[in-house]
Amino acid sequence: MTRIVAAPSRAAATPRAARRPLRRTLNTVLIYAVLIGIFIFAAFPLIWTFIISITDSNSVTTGHTVYDFPASLFPARITVANFFNVVRTYPAIEHAFFNSVIISGLSIVLTVIVSALAAYPLARNEFWGKAVIFGVIVATMVLPTETSFLVNMLSLAHLRQIPVIGPLLGIGSYLGVVLPTVSTAFGIFLMRQAFLSIPQSLLEAARIDGAREGQIFRGIMLPLSMPSMAALSIFTLVNTWNSYFWPSIALTGSQDKFPLAVEMLKLKGAFNDNIFNTAAGAMIMMIPILLLFLFAQRFFMRGLEGATK
Repeated sequence: MTRIVAAPSRAAATPRAARRPLRRTLNTVLIYAVLIGIFIFAAFPLIWTFIISITDSNSVTTGHTVYDFPASLFPARITVANFFNVVRTYPAIEHAFFNSVIISGLSIVLTVIVSALAAYPLARNEFWGKAVIFGVIVATMVLPTETSFLVNMLSLAHLRQIPVIGPLLGIGSYLGVVLPTVSTAFGIFLMRQAFLSIPQSLLEAARIDGAREGQIFRGIMLPLSMPSMAALSIFTLVNTWNSYFWPSIALTGSQDKFPLAVEMLKLKGAFNDNIFNTAAGAMIMMIPILLLFLFAQRFFMRGLEGATK
């Protein structure tokens, strides 16, 4: 006897199939809602600061500023006079801007060089204790930078006493601010991961052709790791540009070399509470970093992708 099994009806399968697009749509909506919430949470301080910086201080009582009740993100009168007031009232800010450029530039160049030189043997050479050394370097990432301030200050104080080179490397010098910060665990880790992503066959072919390790490093490793070097440069720039505590103590006695982050504190003192000028000064400090990040975002993302391979 032939047994006939009835196929499930299309009507019974339709509700389950119809629920799948609905569930997918709900998941997409939920993901976008979370991302939008994170964006608002992260961007609101920047937007708020920008609104304050372009608000006319004489319109505070009009009910159309962030300081009136009810608050508003749309000021009644918009002005750029706050930016000119900052530059006119605190002329040292212009010099501090160039100090920040010098300190950040030195930090970027030296950090990339030191990180690349330290990461290359950890990525491509085999020697005893390599895993232990790399583990110790990575472990230092959990330590706050403040733990090394005392040791660095003592080292700079001793360097200051050396004839000729002391004023160039000790307390109160640009290099005194930069040198203790150029060897970072994150930079070494990032460059090591970038070097590991380069095929070993390229290095072997170069060695067969008679290339030395220095030639391989300069001609193969560095050019192929440019995205990671760009990402490391951006990270270093942001950290150095926003650094306040270390430059303020490392440049003791040399206030003419204070960077922008240190000079910005003068915008708000015990007898000076012009929040509009303070916000304008904060925007002056943030705008260069934001513009640079927007232009270098492609290299930044490519560098992070190479570091996670």
